[in-house]
Amino acid sequence: MIVALIIACEVGFWVLLAAGLGFRYLLRMPRTGLALLLCEPVLEVVLLVVTAWDLKNGAEPDWTHGLAALYIGYTVGHGHRTVKWLDGHAAHRLDGRPLVRAPRYGLARARHETRVWLGTLTAAAVATALLQAAIWYVDDPSRVTSLESWQYTAWRAAGIHGLIALTYWLWPRKTPKDGEGSAKDAGSGAERERVGR
Repeated sequence: MIVALIIACEVGFWVLLAAGLGFRYLLRMPRTGLALLLCEPVLEVVLLVVTAWDLKNGAEPDWTHGLAALYIGYTVGHGHRTVKWLDGHAAHRLDGRPLVRAPRYGLARARHETRVWLGTLTAAAVATALLQAAIWYVDDPSRVTSLESWQYTAWRAAGIHGLIALTYWLWPRKTPKDGEGSAKDAGSGAERERVGR
């Protein structure tokens, strides 16, 4: 049941996102579009409530509960960035606004990758907190090994992502020497710094 709900939440996320952007840019109803986009967190609340209810009704804690916690953590850590990125592309394609891209070179790119990694760190922290709450709720060390293993999984993912982000500081990608590449990346550097992805 939990896996089906995770899939339903993921499908619901994209349906709400498409509807919200459609109302904002195709139908020129920005308030309705914003209201639909603001409904996104409700999906995670529903998933959290159903997962807790499943455990309360005596379900054996397993990988599905761990996956639900990681999914909620990912949405908290990266959901806003994903929506902002897609909103920028929709505004460009459907409303003719300039497309603001993330920086591609040098320290600006390193700072950008670090901010993305902080989202992964947030995701790991949220997932760990939810899993720990479930462990305390079940209160049986022999039944929570699956939940504990998902905590390690969350931090392994954050660690690997952190190492990847670190490489952008250690070996920053250099701006191309040709004028065209340099001009493109120098044109709106400060503005691109504010973009999530």
